[in-house]
Amino acid sequence: MASVWVGHRGTIRDYPGFSPSVDAEAVRKAIRGIGTDEKTLISILTERSNAQRQLIAKEYQAAYEKELKDDLKGDLSGNFKYIMVALVTPPAVFDAKQLKKSMKGTGTDEDTLIEILTTRTSRQIKEISQAYYTVFKKSLGDDISSETSGDFRKALLTLADGRRDESLKVDEHLAKKDAQVLYNAGENKWGTDEDQFTEILCLRSFPQLKLTFDEYKNISQKDIEDSIKGELSGHFEDLLLAIVHCVRNTPAFLAERLHQSLKGAGTDEFTLNRIMVSRSEIDLLDIRHEFKKYYGYSLYSAIKSDTSGDYEITLSKICGGDDE
Repeated sequence: MASVWVGHRGTIRDYPGFSPSVDAEAVRKAIRGIGTDEKTLISILTERSNAQRQLIAKEYQAAYEKELKDDLKGDLSGNFKYIMVALVTPPAVFDAKQLKKSMKGTGTDEDTLIEILTTRTSRQIKEISQAYYTVFKKSLGDDISSETSGDFRKALLTLADGRRDESLKVDEHLAKKDAQVLYNAGENKWGTDEDQFTEILCLRSFPQLKLTFDEYKNISQKDIEDSIKGELSGHFEDLLLAIVHCVRNTPAFLAERLHQSLKGAGTDEFTLNRIMVSRSEIDLLDIRHEFKKYYGYSLYSAIKSDTSGDYEITLSKICGGDDE
């Protein structure tokens, strides 16, 4: 199951000559010794793939009758603790917990909901939904329903169903038809038919939408982004713009999220950790490339100047290198 999460543009790969029992023992020593050996923890956990880390955790549990994540929580602190725990969490469980956290307490973190639900594949979303139910005994849909409203809620629920078409084949006739439907639902209408936007943008495949957006421009002489900005508003508008951005270039969308999390006063570690950990085996190399292209400096240097200590060392290792 693990392999469906893995892309070819990650910074972290399977470690050759991997031995879960050797690693589990080394990790145990690093935690149990006098003072924690952070260096060993970092080098083991950032140089193994998530699937391998799960095997270390299993071995750890079997050998010491303790959960690795609990021992890490008990032994580490601050941002360093959060990122190390994130590294040993299965991807679907990690995303489920991030979604829960973004809906907990007062106020909802809509940007996080949008980011996760627009950048994960249908298969990933199905796994996240299962994990969500297993961990929280509530369905993801129920929580989204009670924390959001209106067209935004409708669109999030459509995405959370994991029904987006994943095929790479594109249908030119459908693209022309969808483009016309979008045009009729927005620019060409008094008032907007939001449901049509949700239906098309939340269910069609990314390659299909790319073609639809080209056709849309032919019909309306406008970019789809401009129409969305002109016709819609609020979190619903943010969500649809995020989908368009991801269709055009998902790594660029995530590079922008990382840039926001690192710039200005205070770092948004919640977002920083999530993107670095969740994309480390998928497209972090591409995200790094887009970051450098857009901002003129590397993600690596941004991490170095914005974080410190063991936390910085861990993030730098996940980042995997500088882009001169």
